[in-house]
Amino acid sequence: MKRRSFIKVIGGMAGGYALGVTCAWARESTVPIVGERNGMPLRKLGRTGATVSIVGFPGLSMTRDPQETCNRALRQAIEAGVNYIDNAPAYGNGVCEERMGVALQGLNRDELFLACKTKRRDAQGCREELERSLKRHKTDHFDLYQLHHLQFPEEVEQALGPGGAMETILKAREEGKVRFIGFSAHTTKAALMALERFDFDTVMFPINYVELFTFGFGKEVLEKAQQKGAAVLAIKAISAGAWPPGMKRTRQWWYRCEEEPEDLARALHFALSQRGVVVGFSSAWFDLFEKTIAAAKRFQPISQEDVERLQKRALQAHSLFKRYQDAVAAGPGFGPVWPDSPHEGGAGRLA
Repeated sequence: MKRRSFIKVIGGMAGGYALGVTCAWARESTVPIVGERNGMPLRKLGRTGATVSIVGFPGLSMTRDPQETCNRALRQAIEAGVNYIDNAPAYGNGVCEERMGVALQGLNRDELFLACKTKRRDAQGCREELERSLKRHKTDHFDLYQLHHLQFPEEVEQALGPGGAMETILKAREEGKVRFIGFSAHTTKAALMALERFDFDTVMFPINYVELFTFGFGKEVLEKAQQKGAAVLAIKAISAGAWPPGMKRTRQWWYRCEEEPEDLARALHFALSQRGVVVGFSSAWFDLFEKTIAAAKRFQPISQEDVERLQKRALQAHSLFKRYQDAVAAGPGFGPVWPDSPHEGGAGRLA
């Protein structure tokens, strides 16, 4: 099939869902590459002006291995050109922050873009978590600080309202402890509400071929982020969806990951080709991150042929995030959506 630079996907999706939308854009509409570092493509992070690698180091991957392995993994990533470093206090119940702080020692902090998050929605709790995170990372500032895992509208209301976490974050920006402000979300409603209520620099959201092709998840957030000028950070970029019932898990993880290099690269390139997406993230395993780095170094905007391959692959997949959307409809008392998710206190507590 002839490769085309302008890609439009229309047709019947999994479960009979008709996705009559454009899921990938012309090559000139993807975020441009502005340079490279040791072979790693670099992009501008929206209006921040910061230059970052097109894949970020997943701090959550530090839950499973000893300190020396974590040190080596971070240094190898930086040597490969990665400068975006992602972490959160919820990862490993603080273990990932502590290990990251040690691993960062001896590195040139000015060459790194260090991002962290908070799940606290009140001003006082956010201040306590921010100061603890700075101490654990052995740094005096974060380049990006984000509200973590927004799901319900009530969380957005609290975080951005009087006495909310945003009061602390704005104050921290004045103090020089935070440069830029963002959020991560797992539901469309929370993400759109947050984007309407505050001019965030970044939005971290699941941008993945399974989710886009099964029920259009991510489309509205991409469009709103574009309107608001917020850079998009694509999480779950190499997800293959939820584990089908009865399937033996090849990894003890809450969702399937693309494992084969070509499948992984295709999924990553799809996410990185969506309008407004600057950075994509691997799943939190060092071996998958190494494959993600290799895929990023040969990034090209997704072709029509590869889009159609992913479209067919999605027909056999199961959405990971439809349950989050359903949880919003059910209300805050729904309980954990995926009990083994690190975002909800399960796998993230691995020592």
